[in-house]
Amino acid sequence: MPSALDPAIAARLKRDAAGLVAAVVQQHDTGEVLMVGWMDDEALHRTLTTGRATYWSRSRREYWVKGATSGNVQHVKSVALDCDGDALLVRVDQVGGACHTGDRTCFDAGELEVTAP
Repeated sequence: MPSALDPAIAARLKRDAAGLVAAVVQQHDTGEVLMVGWMDDEALHRTLTTGRATYWSRSRREYWVKGATSGNVQHVKSVALDCDGDALLVRVDQVGGACHTGDRTCFDAGELEVTAP
C-alpha cells in the first residue's frame, strides 16, 4: 500500500534495503539523546501528521506509536532530515522513559571507554 507521505519529502529520503531510515530521537529542550528508532515512509507520514512519534518495528514487523501501551509518549516538536537524506532527527517532549527498559534514555547502559589520546 503506498504511503500518503508528501512526494517531495519521500524523494529526499535515502532508505536502507528494508525501506527504512534511522530516526534519532532527542529531547527538544535539553538536547538529550533518548533513543534510535526506524521509520519508513508511512511511519514518517503518521509522525508528521499526528504529532505522535510512530516507528516501524523491525522485530514485530508492524507500526507502533511510542507510548500507546506504556503511556511514555513522545510529543513531536520537529523533524529534520540530515544532509544525506538517510537519517532523521526527531525532537520530542518525552513523557516518562524513552527506553523499553523504562529508563529515561536508551543510552543509560554505560559509556564505553575511549583510550585514544
